Amino acid sequence: MMNKMAGEVCSTVSDSHKTVYSHFPPELLISNGAKLHSVGRLDADTEGLLLFTNDGKLSNFLTRPENKIEKKYFVRLCHSVSLENKKEYQKKAGEGLLLPAEKKSPAQKSLGSRIEWLSEDEAFITLTEGKFHEVKRIFRALENEVTYLKRVSFSGLFLDEKLLPGEWRKLSEEEVRALKFSDFVL
Repeated sequence: MMNKMAGEVCSTVSDSHKTVYSHFPPELLISNGAKLHSVGRLDADTEGLLLFTNDGKLSNFLTRPENKIEKKYFVRLCHSVSLENKKEYQKKAGEGLLLPAEKKSPAQKSLGSRIEWLSEDEAFITLTEGKFHEVKRIFRALENEVTYLKRVSFSGLFLDEKLLPGEWRKLSEEEVRALKFSDFVL
């Protein structure tokens, strides 16, 4: 488990950004012939919970959309949202939205997601996919813009608040077991 810091990329090599792998000692990057890799990705400007494994089966299980593994994010928006519009956001997001095209990703429909409001411009959003810039595109489809994004939970496993940005720790056996037998779905 890593608390990914903004400005880093989930790639082993980058010309323009520091990579998340730079935080690990070389001997951990390859263990028993298997490479350590991130379970999914977070955008360079996104912070928060990032999981790593050398277990390909576990990684595949956790990232396949049909398994409906929940990922929860804290979002801060550019524009305040009224009480009436909050309900509309929740309804539309819950039904799934047509996400606008962005860079390499065409316009596409998202599965339903769940929004929990914290204030007029802050919320948690929980989804089960991992489309390119999905959270940002959901709020863009709702005519708003994400100004800050942090993953706080993955498959019921919450970010360890003791971890500073860029720090990591090994998961306990109990945490790994919970991920392997995850039943957290929308």
